[in-house]
Amino acid sequence: MSGHGIGKFVLGMTAGMAAGTAIGMTMAPSQRRMKRAAHKAAKHVTEAVETLTDAMGM
Repeated sequence: MSGHGIGKFVLGMTAGMAAGTAIGMTMAPSQRRMKRAAHKAAKHVTEAVETLTDAMGM
C-alpha cells in the first residue's frame, strides 16, 4: 500500500470511530433509567428469595 492509501485508511477509521461514539452516546440509556431498572431487578430478586424461603418453610 502506498503512503497515500494508508492516510485515507486512518482518516476513514477515525471518522468511523467518531460516528460510532456519537451514535452510541445518543442511544445509551439515561442514568435515571438505569437506576430504575437496577431497583426493579433488586426488588424482584428480594421477592423471589422471600417466596423461596416461604416455600421451604423457613
